[in-house]
Amino acid sequence: MKHFKAVALIGLCLPVLALAQENAPRVDQRQINQEARIQQGAASGSLTPRETVTLERGQTRVQNIEMQAKADGVVTRQERQRLHHVQDVQSDHIRHQKHDRQHDYNHNGRNDHYPRRG
Repeated sequence: MKHFKAVALIGLCLPVLALAQENAPRVDQRQINQEARIQQGAASGSLTPRETVTLERGQTRVQNIEMQAKADGVVTRQERQRLHHVQDVQSDHIRHQKHDRQHDYNHNGRNDHYPRRG
């Protein structure tokens, strides 16, 4: 009888632990989307190599915060709000860097400048 209770308890806990790892699917999808935006910007030249490295570092920071939130098996509402906030900040950084008129279209590691208009 003890073994049955232990197996039943484990059977009840496993789905909860799996749910804890998946209870932030929106966060995970945003991470994927933001990573794709960075890669697209690097490929098109709208991000310089330095900007790309900086944005990748920001993505790593967001990923670390997400892992900390999931570490105990439960992502609380406050942790989810913090994750959304840091993702919003990172999204703003990506947008700003992609549209700041610093480009590396020829992928030589130097900024390409627009001619000045007189």
